[in-house]
Amino acid sequence: MSAAPRLTSQADLETQVYVWQLPVRMCHWLVFLSVIVLAATGFYIGHPFIKVSGAARDHFVMGTIRVVHLYAAIVFTLSVLLRIYWLFAGNQYARWDQLIPLTPGRMHSLWQMVRFYGFARRDPLLYAGHSALAGEAYAILFLIYLAIIGTGLALYTVYASPGSFFQLFRFLIPFFGGLQKARLFHHIGMWLVLIFMIHHVYSVALFSYMQGGGLVDSMFSGYKRIDRLGEIVSTND
Repeated sequence: MSAAPRLTSQADLETQVYVWQLPVRMCHWLVFLSVIVLAATGFYIGHPFIKVSGAARDHFVMGTIRVVHLYAAIVFTLSVLLRIYWLFAGNQYARWDQLIPLTPGRMHSLWQMVRFYGFARRDPLLYAGHSALAGEAYAILFLIYLAIIGTGLALYTVYASPGSFFQLFRFLIPFFGGLQKARLFHHIGMWLVLIFMIHHVYSVALFSYMQGGGLVDSMFSGYKRIDRLGEIVSTND
């Protein structure tokens, strides 16, 4: 089985397609940056390792870390909610039907990408947007995001002042089975996101090499360079 031709000459890269709209790109980078901050501060909250001399009130290290964690969580939550809204308001590459394989073409894509990652297929199908497998992965990721947000809100009700807006989310504590289980789910969810990020970086590097077409650049500019000979499959197939 021969590999799909790589896009190597400028002549093969003539067609530019606007794939990732500004809200998609903005949410992508805000989620990435906020996850890094949340993971670092969350690890410290669970396992404090900074030691200072004197009274805690003179340093307020844990309080500062919690505040940074809270503001990063707000950025993360708003970015996720905006991206979910854009599943219904965005262009054809950003919409919800790219996350769930509803057509025979998308089901075929899902199976072929499973074969590719299982080393049963040498060359992947190339898409301007997400493949069906990538779409499924993002659908699961959004569910993990929502679980992290929900458990985070449940945990924060312990620290929020009695009249705070966040006290409205106390109903989430029994929903997740209590504070200890909410903390466990919160912790597991973050590790799943970090594992996804590692695989995501690997996949981006792999497909940038195999596909070309400005895969990395597209998350800054929004544009992908598409093979004018039609070697990249339509996102709606």
